[in-house]
This record gives sequence, structure tokens and C-alpha cells, in this order.
Amino acid sequence: MLYRQVPKNQDKLSILGFGAMRLPGNMGNIDREKATKQIYSAIDQGVNYIDTAYPYHGGKSEPFLGSILSKNGYRNKVKLATKLPHWATKNKEEMDKILDEQLEKLQTDHIDYYLIHALDGPAWQKCKEKGVIEFLDGALASGKIINAGFSYHGSTEDFNTIVDEYDWTFCQIQYNYLDTNYQAGRAGLEYAASKNLAIIIMEPLRGGNLAKNPPKEIQAIWDKSENKRTAVDWALRWIWNHPEVTSIISGMNHDDHVTENIKIASDSYSGSLSDYDLKIVEQASEKFRTIMKSACTGCQYCMPCPHGVNIPICLNTYNSYHAFKDKSAKFMYLLQNGGVTGKPALASQCTSCNICLEKCPQNLPIPTLLKDVKNEFEGILTKPLIWIMKKFMKVKK
Repeated sequence: MLYRQVPKNQDKLSILGFGAMRLPGNMGNIDREKATKQIYSAIDQGVNYIDTAYPYHGGKSEPFLGSILSKNGYRNKVKLATKLPHWATKNKEEMDKILDEQLEKLQTDHIDYYLIHALDGPAWQKCKEKGVIEFLDGALASGKIINAGFSYHGSTEDFNTIVDEYDWTFCQIQYNYLDTNYQAGRAGLEYAASKNLAIIIMEPLRGGNLAKNPPKEIQAIWDKSENKRTAVDWALRWIWNHPEVTSIISGMNHDDHVTENIKIASDSYSGSLSDYDLKIVEQASEKFRTIMKSACTGCQYCMPCPHGVNIPICLNTYNSYHAFKDKSAKFMYLLQNGGVTGKPALASQCTSCNICLEKCPQNLPIPTLLKDVKNEFEGILTKPLIWIMKKFMKVKK
């Protein structure tokens, strides 16, 4: 296992972290036997960063981790990360209450790496109004959290603002060879690194899609390289090639996932890919875009929509559904467009005002694409399902 140093505290984190959002399941519950075996195996092989969150597995991820890490000295072998569900709070007191609840569930007296979960620009402003800065200051001073950070799902411009408005130790962003301009993107990666933040990468495989057997057009590109790698190897190694990246969170839920990921992590040094291999990855990325339903890069220039549509997420999930045959895309569409934010941002809210057409650098027919998204993802159960998600995630408007 390779390790990279956190700039502000000199912690050495394994370049591969274990994500506890997609643990193996059994009849709707965590398969405790399989998940325990996989997590212990990963830790025994050098993984020392474990990532979870308050709502993962319907609130069962934190107590499960607490129960297994409290045994056999495993808690002392890892840096534990979890997140504040800011949408479920009204004020600093409720934030304090949730943190205390998380400490109890995780059976620990401190969280090593604590994140404000799923921020974007507007969410950050609301968090500040509710007292999140005072909450973080107090939690750090008390020792209940050791390092403060945030995970991000907004525009690059708002990302930079959040980076600058608190003394963060780290941040977590979505980044992979298809999402270089999506959300924080490469620009955000480089900006956070310039501010000495450790950078944790989520969705390195786009929900597992980049690990699947690729379409034949993509496989033909991979075959051009003398280095015969799996789809997973190409995706992870490309991210680790970036010196700015501290660790990647991988949602490993099969024994072979753990084995393969750790093998790749054993020699994925930054700057180790050749110029030719980097061109191969770029070609694969470009080809993927040609087989997607839209050429949206997630640049956010079309935002904000005056009618509240989250255009990049709508088009991104639509692409995932078709290009990767991603069965979870419809669920993620509802979750990200109202189920967790509390405010609907659906494709059906589009009125064809065409303002977005003037802003899109790709010249995409956005209103037409949004109609396609609506027809594919929405129906009579859309609003009831979002309502259920809000209740399940404890969303407060």
C-alpha cells in the first residue's frame, strides 16, 4: 500500500480508502459477515482511511462500523471519516446533537476526519446562517473532531468560495476521467491543492460504471496500449497519477474488489503514467462522450436555472442510464433532484425559456434533452417517491 501526506497535519493516508456507502447487502440489510471480512482484510493490507456518513445504508453504516472497529484494535489502525447531514439541522445545537449521536454509534470519542456533507453554494450559505462555523470551531476545540472538511456537489466557482471561507484540512470531490469539468473538476482539484488541502476523491468509478466491461469502442482504445490493464486499473491509476490527490474512496463490496483495488494501489505513484497512456485515457473519455445521450461536461455554465432545474445532474444521470446501463440512475435522479436537497430540481420544471441555450458552451439543445429526461425518469410516482426520500433522509425545507 502506498501513502500520501496530508499537508496540514502530516498524517499519512493510504491512497486507497474504504467507502462504506455500498457495503454488501442481504435482504435489505448490511451483510455483516461479508462486510466485516472485507473491511478487516483491507485494513490488514494497509488501508487506513474509512469513510461513512449519517444516512448511508439507511443510518446503519455508522453503527455497523462502530461495532466492528471497536474490536481487535481496529479503531486505532484507521482514520475514521463521517459527515454532518446539514439538511437535517436547523441550528448549531442540532448539529452538536447529531455529532454526539454519531460518536455513540461509531463507539469512539473522536472523528478523525469530519465533513459537512454534500455542499454546494446555496447549501453553504444556509449552513453558515445556521451556525456551522461555530459548530466546527467548538467540535475541533473539544476534540470531538480532529480535522474539518467538506464534500462537494456544486459549481467550481462556489467550491473556491467554500475553500476560502474556513480553515479546512481536507475536502472530498467527485473526480474521474469523465468528470474533469464536472462540479469542482480539475480546476477545483488544483485550487484546493494550492491552498494545502488534502483531497479525497469520491466516485472514482462513477458508481462502479467505469469498472464494468466497457463498450467495444472503449475496449478497442484500451487495447492500443502495450500496458494491458483492466477498466478499473485504468480509472484508478489515472486519478492516482495526479499528485494533488491524497486518497480515493472506493465502494468495495466484493472480495475481488478489495483484492484488485489494493493490488492497483501498490504501485500507482503520481506521475507514473506515460504521455502515451494519458492520451489513451483522453481518447477513451472522448469516445465515451460520443456514445452518451448528451455531450454535457457538467461545466455549470447553464446554471442557475431560473425555474430551479439542476440541469447538469439531470443530464449526467441520463447519460449514466444509457451509456453505462446504470440501473441506479433513476433512483439517483430523484435523490439528487429533491430527495436529499429538499427542493425539487426536476427536468419537468423546465419551461423552455431557453436562457440556458445562450450559456451552454457545448451548444446543447438543453430544453429538448430535459424533455427526454422527464419522459425517461419521471411519472406519477415521482413526487411521492421524493417525499418518501425526504422523510427517510430527514430533510428539512
